[in-house]
Amino acid sequence: MDFFAGSATSAQSILDLNSEMHMHRKFILVQSGEEKIEKNQKAELLGIKTISDLAQVRIRRAGKKIKEETAADIDYGFRFFKVDSSNMKDVYHAPADVEQLSLDCFEDNIKEDRTPEDLLIQVMLDLGILLSSDIETQEIAGKKVFSVADDYLLACFDKDVTEETVIEIAKKKPFYAVFRDNSMANDSVAANFEQIFETYSPETVRKVL
Repeated sequence: MDFFAGSATSAQSILDLNSEMHMHRKFILVQSGEEKIEKNQKAELLGIKTISDLAQVRIRRAGKKIKEETAADIDYGFRFFKVDSSNMKDVYHAPADVEQLSLDCFEDNIKEDRTPEDLLIQVMLDLGILLSSDIETQEIAGKKVFSVADDYLLACFDKDVTEETVIEIAKKKPFYAVFRDNSMANDSVAANFEQIFETYSPETVRKVL
């Protein structure tokens, strides 16, 4: 772990070492603040505005170079996270503090600018699931479903989720199943949600955002 990531020298060193020794060491880099770099034409063409941007470019290039020059069987991938505010509106965390007249603004308790990937990362953090876990996307009954750690967690944040989607997810018997609060296609699906899991996978822990 490197708490002063800079331009990601540590990451490149780990990738080089993994290549040379056929190991699978992992790394975590932390960069405090969005430190901007001096403007220059080359950096702008690469979309580099901050030290963190520079670090990402360096890691990608280091991995590409190793793949081109060696036959090492190592993992070149990495994930980049930025600290941000909660994905949820205030009504989700402190409903008692929201006045009745304001409730029309909260038909959806998730902030409008958040992506399904944002929600997935929040769920993983809330449930204590490693952010380095394998993540795949599946299509189940026409809806996008995230599968984390080989179906340990199945999460669907699409809207208009049908009973067919819920049944197919339940049949996979995940440890956790997560949906959006207003994602069900109609009241019938919402009413049958718990019964579906009790029928197909009663041990699954259900969570609704």
